[in-house]
Amino acid sequence: MSIQKVSVPKGQVFKVLQLEENHFTDLKAIEVAPAKLTKAIAAFANADGGELYVGVDEGPDGKNHKWRGFANVEAANGHLQIFEELFPLGGDFLYEFLACDSHPGLVLHVIIQKTKEIKCSSDGKSYVRRGSQSLPLSPEGMERLRRNKGITSFETETVAAPVDLISNSLTIIDFMLSSIPSAEPEAWLRKQMMIVGNKPTVAGLLLYADEPQAALPKRCAIKIYRYKTTDAEGARENLAFDPLTVEGSLYEQIEQAVAKTSELIEGVKVLGPEGLASITYPFETLHEIITNAVIHRDYATADDVHVRIFDNRVEVESPGRLPAHITTSNILKERFSRNGAVVRLINKFPNPPNKDVGEGLATAFAAMKRLKLKDPVIEERDNSVHVNIRHERLGSPEEIVMQYLDTHTEINNRTVRALTGIGSENKVKTIFLRLIKAGQIERVPGKAGSASAYRRLPASRMP
Repeated sequence: MSIQKVSVPKGQVFKVLQLEENHFTDLKAIEVAPAKLTKAIAAFANADGGELYVGVDEGPDGKNHKWRGFANVEAANGHLQIFEELFPLGGDFLYEFLACDSHPGLVLHVIIQKTKEIKCSSDGKSYVRRGSQSLPLSPEGMERLRRNKGITSFETETVAAPVDLISNSLTIIDFMLSSIPSAEPEAWLRKQMMIVGNKPTVAGLLLYADEPQAALPKRCAIKIYRYKTTDAEGARENLAFDPLTVEGSLYEQIEQAVAKTSELIEGVKVLGPEGLASITYPFETLHEIITNAVIHRDYATADDVHVRIFDNRVEVESPGRLPAHITTSNILKERFSRNGAVVRLINKFPNPPNKDVGEGLATAFAAMKRLKLKDPVIEERDNSVHVNIRHERLGSPEEIVMQYLDTHTEINNRTVRALTGIGSENKVKTIFLRLIKAGQIERVPGKAGSASAYRRLPASRMP
């Protein structure tokens, strides 16, 4: 695979020169030693990926940089040789030269993907990108990175707890009665590496202890909240009741959490064309997203899974970042199990929650489309993965407004927010302005301020 030379217009050059160094972007002058640049490339690969531009001088204010690239391709050979040795072209690493007739030299553009493996720089050390810095990893940081990459997993750790918590529990007895072939619990658990030496593993406790929370406190329960608001953040004053805690084995937790979430959602009323009606989410969506949050979370993180039910959405937050090479962009297509033993063995339970292994999130998204609801939004945060299941129709807000006016004489800001799930009054005002400009609606005379309302423009006055 050869390195291409790409001609870019002035406008694209301007955008590059306005970039700020951050978690995903780094800009370096051609004088910076190639060995030093390998730290940035390794740091991007070990974090979330990013882009490096070599041949851009930093501006005095951190912006308004200067384009000053390599005189020719050969002038960058020293850089490319060491880059190719550590980060071979293709797959996770792409190199290209950017050229513009109005600016001097060639800028080497390096595109780095989040990698499955831990990458080292030319000094043999590993770095990780945090903000605009490439930071060296301590021994503890290396272990966290191994877990984030899926090289090691907390599920295999042993716990100083009695073996009979899993070898003589009601959960394992029920499980063995339904298993083929049946076996003695302790012998089977040892064969499956759920007991190592004379200690249960984390995975063993999660799957087969009646109350794994006793041995693994504050890291394996599900919290459910009901907020009576559409605000961006839930507040204590909006709580309908104290948060519910769902405990027990993972199999029981998933079943109970999905059932309780569905029950609470049934009590949420939203305004529709025919008045107040119960909100509706696909059962498959709730089931698959909660299941994924439980079985793929990072159990090394001392936190619970959080399910937050709002008037216009459900949020599911799972402790730990996305593992290995998984990103929010490829999560529906790529597969990787941080907790391989949990995923494999929970699938052996009767009517397993992960029946279609690897297809859960795709099923969740497809179910939303069938109800003509927008796709869930997956966001990776500093220490968690957050999924926002919005009760927003696939149709544009403008279409929803006009459909409502098919059967109603007028509509106001509050009604539009209830119909669309949009939380901002200003966004709805913008929608009204667009429809007025398009000659579709007009303000109802005599109604202003908080009482403002809008109606269809009479056919005789339509453009």
